[in-house]
Amino acid sequence: MKTLDLDISGMTCAACVGRVERGLKKVAGVQDAAVNLATERASVTFDPALTTPAALVQQVHDTGYEAVTAQTTFPVAGMTCAACVGRVERALNKVGGVLSASVNLATERASVTYLPAATSVGALQEAVREAGYDVPEDANASNAAQSRLEAERGRKAAELATLRRDLLISAAFSIPLFLLAMGPMLYMPLHMWLLEHVGEQTLNWLMLMLAAPVQFGTGWRFYRTGWAALKHRSPDMNTLVMLGTSAAFGYSLLVTLAPQLFPPSNRHVYFEASGVVITLILLGKLFEAIAKGQSSEAMRTLLALQPQTARVQRGDSVQEIPAEAVRVGDLVLVRSGERLPVDGEVTAGGSYVDESMLTGESVPVLKEAGAKVTGGTVNGTGALTLRATGVGADTALSRIIRLVEEAQQSRPPIQGLADRVVNVFVPVVLAIAALTFAVWLLLGGEGALSNALIHAVAVLIIACPCAMGLATPVSIMVGSGRAAQMGLLFRSGAALEGLGEAEVVALDKTGTVTQGQMEVTDVLPAQGWSREELLRVTAAAESSSEHPLARAIERAAAFAPALPSSPSQATDFQAVVGYGVRASVGGQRVEVGAARFMEQLGVPLGSLGGQAEQLAAQARTPVFVAVGGQLAGLIAVADPVRAGSVQAIETLKAQGLEVAMMTGDTRATAQAIAAEIGVERVLAEVLPEGKAGAVAELQAGNKKVAFVGDGINDAPALAKADVGVAIGSGTEVAIETADVILMSGDLRGVPNAIALSRATLRNIRLNLFWAFAYNVALIPVAAGVFSRFGLNLSPVLAAAAMGLSSLFVLSNALRLRGFKKISG
Repeated sequence: MKTLDLDISGMTCAACVGRVERGLKKVAGVQDAAVNLATERASVTFDPALTTPAALVQQVHDTGYEAVTAQTTFPVAGMTCAACVGRVERALNKVGGVLSASVNLATERASVTYLPAATSVGALQEAVREAGYDVPEDANASNAAQSRLEAERGRKAAELATLRRDLLISAAFSIPLFLLAMGPMLYMPLHMWLLEHVGEQTLNWLMLMLAAPVQFGTGWRFYRTGWAALKHRSPDMNTLVMLGTSAAFGYSLLVTLAPQLFPPSNRHVYFEASGVVITLILLGKLFEAIAKGQSSEAMRTLLALQPQTARVQRGDSVQEIPAEAVRVGDLVLVRSGERLPVDGEVTAGGSYVDESMLTGESVPVLKEAGAKVTGGTVNGTGALTLRATGVGADTALSRIIRLVEEAQQSRPPIQGLADRVVNVFVPVVLAIAALTFAVWLLLGGEGALSNALIHAVAVLIIACPCAMGLATPVSIMVGSGRAAQMGLLFRSGAALEGLGEAEVVALDKTGTVTQGQMEVTDVLPAQGWSREELLRVTAAAESSSEHPLARAIERAAAFAPALPSSPSQATDFQAVVGYGVRASVGGQRVEVGAARFMEQLGVPLGSLGGQAEQLAAQARTPVFVAVGGQLAGLIAVADPVRAGSVQAIETLKAQGLEVAMMTGDTRATAQAIAAEIGVERVLAEVLPEGKAGAVAELQAGNKKVAFVGDGINDAPALAKADVGVAIGSGTEVAIETADVILMSGDLRGVPNAIALSRATLRNIRLNLFWAFAYNVALIPVAAGVFSRFGLNLSPVLAAAAMGLSSLFVLSNALRLRGFKKISG
């Protein structure tokens, strides 16, 4: 099975979403289809043996909408015959998202029609290279070098321009139409003057000429998609607008052409209702499009981080080429202040690099030879030369963008309620409108026909389910985008929802709560020894050891000031299993090990023995050092708690969560760490294969558990938990298994992620409440149920209210852009 993304234009409400989904699922070989109104994108899982991308695009078209496609041409070098042409075409057609590809041997150019949501020009060119041919740089192919961001912006800008144009045209006709219709009602002398000097029939014809260009010009979009929806027995917002305005226009047209067919009390025209309703709906759609553009600002920010060009050393020369043309292994030169175009490893130079776009942390990180760097981060004042290790879609930034897009595209469980309601909502509204018309026609008395028409049209207009369709996806879109800016990556909308519902947070100790690397915590020299001398002698003795304790002591000694009498390298090294090590350093015998080693050697511990017991109670490992048979001092080594772990746990508790720690350490060591960080529930001596079982133990009583880990052995627990959270500095396996990724590796990201998840859930619930309550409350008013109390809703006011409901949902979701960290 393959998954293909399609950008879809023309959708306006939740009913459109359902219609596109049902249409795609009808295609043979399609296993699943999920459509998101906020991102205007469909994700289709299908069997490539049974269907093709072109068939999916055609199905979208047949359903009444359009899948966005793009075309590009670029040169191909190295072809010599027709067989070469066929080989290149086959390579291009194998790329997911390619609809058609043709190659011309004479001009040596490839022309490709593709889906920009599913692939890129860089991927197409790479497929040609993998087929054994070259893709020279083409200065004339500006469209080939156009980034996806620019293409997306261009499409959105074109849509906005069309909406603005239609709105201006519609307003130019509707405003005088409204004044002509309503002015006389508000000022009786004007009404009498018009009747006397112009005549009612002439006025009707004048209003018809003003209303027709709106109804069948700028309003034709509602006919085009509304009729298609009706034909597919899936009425949507466009259907409701089409039926409502057509009813008002058609009735008025008949009154104008054949007034004798109606009793005098019903010879009123409603051209202003149809014209102004269309204008107000277009105004609402314009505001909606602008707000939706703001909701994807975080996504555009991420895309904008991708540099367009790179300076690459090829032979003896340095060339500036498109970033997507960089290949793995290329040497890339980065000047001060520039963004790194690709992932790589520094081979020369040194500089502080701002990785805030990746981790959310503002402090620049020193990068020297051998250090890993990430594309999109900002170089500081130094110059760097790096060897490319990740290019194009394989860069960390590209993977982050894919994760965010997938999260925005996915459907959280809470949306199921909205989907179920919308599936029956529009048909029910049509039935209510028909019932409203019938009741008013039968019981309305004088002017029954006019009242029936007005109330039925108001019901159709007020009930457009735009707000329902946007309520969930736009909040997920803004929330996941804000999370990415904070260094928090949610894999799906379900993860964004699930984390906020967690009741227990289980933390793996090593590498999550702690740094995952042994460090020297205490140096207690005996009389006659300095701290620096003790570290130097011990490090020299341990230099041949492979134990993590030895590495920790060596790192500590490297930062100790060098002394004139610094010891030379150790000789005669010997590891005493279970006790420690011994070696000769500077002609003296040095022994390093546990207390039992000193006892075996007959070296008295003195007061350092008691201090060692205190350190052991604090989960630190005491190491004694003897030189020439005399005690030289005590060094304590531990895996220190990460900076911010204590604050993170305090914040989690303040959020009402139960916090547990899971570790393979002995219970005594685990309890010592737990006491230091403030965790009461400890699961100690848990073997790697038992971590998933430990998570299941925490889930007893149907509790929702979020597990936070970083290692390969955490993968089963991450998968077993209701929500798995991986520390971004951990292994790839943990990151691939998790639902949420903390890019910075700082545990304070967990309470931030939970707070953002809860804020997003509250936002969605408020949106859904508004969307549902709004329709439930106003449909009876529109139907005229409260007419006897003087409470009515005209079609014009209904159109304005409908637009305001969508704007409320969008503006409410946009509040998530201002979410602030609560920890760190």
